[in-house]
Amino acid sequence: MQDNQSQPAWENLVKNETVMESAVTEAVSPAASSDHNGSGPRSHAPAETKAPEAKAPVEKKRSRSHSEDKRFKVFSGSANRPLAAEICKHIGIGLGETKMQRFADGEVYFQLLENVRGTDVFIVQPTCNPVDQHLVELLIMIDALKRASAGRITVVVPYYGYARQDRKDRPRVAISSKLIADLLTTAGANRALFMDLHAAQIQGFFNIPVDHMFASPVMVSYFRDLNLPNLTVVSPDAGGVERARFFATKMGAPLAIVDKRRTDINVTEVMHVIGDVQGQTCLIIDDIVDTAGTMVKTVDALLEKGATKVYACASHAVLSGPAIERIANSRLEELVVSDSIPLTEAAQKLAKIKVRSVAGLLAATIESIHMETSVSSLFN
Repeated sequence: MQDNQSQPAWENLVKNETVMESAVTEAVSPAASSDHNGSGPRSHAPAETKAPEAKAPVEKKRSRSHSEDKRFKVFSGSANRPLAAEICKHIGIGLGETKMQRFADGEVYFQLLENVRGTDVFIVQPTCNPVDQHLVELLIMIDALKRASAGRITVVVPYYGYARQDRKDRPRVAISSKLIADLLTTAGANRALFMDLHAAQIQGFFNIPVDHMFASPVMVSYFRDLNLPNLTVVSPDAGGVERARFFATKMGAPLAIVDKRRTDINVTEVMHVIGDVQGQTCLIIDDIVDTAGTMVKTVDALLEKGATKVYACASHAVLSGPAIERIANSRLEELVVSDSIPLTEAAQKLAKIKVRSVAGLLAATIESIHMETSVSSLFN
């Protein structure tokens, strides 16, 4: 189930910048304007010669009126069209028209139904389950846009599949994250926008500009409203410490870490809890919930160490295999996820799972990229 949320900080930022831009425009003197066009009163007094004043370069501001901008379009694959539509709603434009079908053998057929020549194009397509199908769709969409002479192609991938295969942790294995980066670049992507990559260094696999956003502003706002007593933020593994520390700083809470070891694919063993959680309300911060095995074991370990209640927050609700059953039968109070991946029907029915939308955050980022303004303010 998805809850309505209060107006996010980046929405206020966008509106404030628009108001500032209007104020600057209105501050121009009407008399000065009339002197230029010759319609104002003329003075016969000798004009004083003044040295021209140096004008500071004006940074382009975000605008909420992109509906008339024919050089700005957003398209979507089949992976998460509701998210793409919500992003377009925040921006104030319609979702680009396309035609996507499949041949009898499963091959993808894709066609653009509108002109994109010279256009700044954004493709919203998380590579979620079925991962390979959505990845191929994305590659074909990029190729179609490139051949249609799009001015710039930015792939917006809220969930980056294959992100967990980012290094050689065993002999004779592939670094799939790098391979996918090469595929997207070779297909014709000029820029990429991701959210909560499993490892931030994946950005280095790309030879094109990458913007890496975080769902933290959305989640922090939600948990601040909950006002949980005696809160301790918990990282479920050593790799997520930086993410959890950022969250703990924003919440003004202490940090604890769970030491775990991965014995096989989707199989982990919780070893130790580092930090005092006795009598605390614990909040687990993770980027991905897949089979939920690690999360449920972490919940049990924290409760055994004296935690009173355990909440969890994850950016990407993969929720494959027995995940729904495990969460339903666990002692977890609540799992809060983003809408980077559309939830299955079973997940939507589970009361423990709450969804917070990142459409506004992604929309503001897309606007910043299009307008060539800074995205750093959106991290807060």
